[in-house]
Amino acid sequence: MSSGFSADPLPLSLVAHTVFCERRAWLEAVGERTDTAQMAVGVASHRRADDPGSSRDRSVRSLDIGHKRMNLVGRCDVVDVRGDGSLGIVEYKATPVRRRPEITEAMRIQLALQRLCLEDMGHDVAEQQVYFTGHNVHAEVELDDEAFDTARSFARRAREIVSASIAPLPLVDDARCSSCSHISVCLPDERAEGEVQRRIHVADPDAQTVHLTTQGSRASVSKGRMVVKARGEEIASLPLERVQGLVVHGNCDLSGALIRQMLWRDLTIVWCSSVGRVVGWSRPAASANGLPRVRQHVASAEGRLDIAREFVASKVANQATLLRRNADGGRETIARLRRSQREAGVVDSLGQLFGVEGDAAAAYFREFPLLLSPSRSGEFRRRWPGRAGRHAHDPLNVALNYAYGLLLGEVVRAVVACGLDPHAGFLHSSARNKPALALDLMEEFRAPLADSAVVTAINNGELVIDDFTDVLGSSRLTERGRKVLVAGFERRIQTKFTHPVFGYRVSWRRAIEVQARMVLGCVDGTQGRYVGIKTR
Repeated sequence: MSSGFSADPLPLSLVAHTVFCERRAWLEAVGERTDTAQMAVGVASHRRADDPGSSRDRSVRSLDIGHKRMNLVGRCDVVDVRGDGSLGIVEYKATPVRRRPEITEAMRIQLALQRLCLEDMGHDVAEQQVYFTGHNVHAEVELDDEAFDTARSFARRAREIVSASIAPLPLVDDARCSSCSHISVCLPDERAEGEVQRRIHVADPDAQTVHLTTQGSRASVSKGRMVVKARGEEIASLPLERVQGLVVHGNCDLSGALIRQMLWRDLTIVWCSSVGRVVGWSRPAASANGLPRVRQHVASAEGRLDIAREFVASKVANQATLLRRNADGGRETIARLRRSQREAGVVDSLGQLFGVEGDAAAAYFREFPLLLSPSRSGEFRRRWPGRAGRHAHDPLNVALNYAYGLLLGEVVRAVVACGLDPHAGFLHSSARNKPALALDLMEEFRAPLADSAVVTAINNGELVIDDFTDVLGSSRLTERGRKVLVAGFERRIQTKFTHPVFGYRVSWRRAIEVQARMVLGCVDGTQGRYVGIKTR
């Protein structure tokens, strides 16, 4: 299978990425973008060079170039026009001050291709140099016939890479990974399926998911900030750079400008009903990993029982762990759940897998009230009829359903951030137009995130029976109750833990995206098997 990319002009930047790392080039080609410190520094250092309006008579900035025969396109940061009419190329590079300004092979190849393009356009190029913005140093680069031959060879290789249907394998124990801006989406150590010896240096973004819970409120954009108002009064304001995602609960409104900003920044908006049911989400037209997404649909139609088994086995394992840690008693149920966990890993069909999952869920929720403090959960326990789903009427089930809606929104955000389709799953069916993959992936996070958040809120006295109203015998969360659950869920999902597979500390929010990228690896062929999170 081919992506068809070879018929399109090849960007020079992809050739430079190929020199640095073939997998990095492939990730860029399929649309993977990162918002890291490295990228921010690079953008800042190029700001003047990328502004064509700052060009002068003898110095042209941000000049578009191309090579017809090689089918290349690109852009020169600065092209200086000399007195004799020949040109000088200046490429801007951001290098940390603590590092020496050195000409790399990727820089040399990029300059060689830029020169070939300009010469193909009929210009005479006399020199080429790199300007290191962090050191304020110009370094001249000499190019010979061998350099041009090598550049042509890398251009051919880059076209092969971006036309391939499967990503190149990650580098193994390579120093380049520690300085790569794409390490958070490439996950080279995680794909080795063992404990990570080299920590990922790209930390969780300094941003947050914003929840709009005040009914009748409206969020808009003003001077680079998200501003929330209710009844004409401002109730919240924060910089857009601090926003990682937006969840709209019930009757809350968004301005068109805010929606556009979220789309431009590739940030997901999730709309939920007032009871927590996810009703939709937004995504920009351009989305990463288009070809793997096609492969995902093929795999979903053909079936991936191995992935589905791991979803269920991880879910049951985490239910057993939550009972073992927090329930007073229930040893027989815990032992039964451990048996179900093992059975889930060896079943021969989805039908058998659903049977194992159903038996485990029934056993788990029979013991669920044991997780609650007797002194603070009397009414919750008294009205608990057992687990009820969408049409629940008692307070405890209503709280659980709301927390599951919060979790589903987080999983949807992580799945679409990877470029996967939330509707093409391996366990749940897409036949009823549900986000099957998001429902699949959230299974292993139900107990440690949603269930735990509800139990903690009740046991700490934060969520009380007065946070529910009764309408014709049916319980509904009040606005205060929704805020309590959102706050408790956010505290839980921001908690860090030691990843049981990879061995480094990570927040639960980041762990969801790591697991989504493990699914992506199984789809694009770079991951041998999916391993779920099983808490200990």
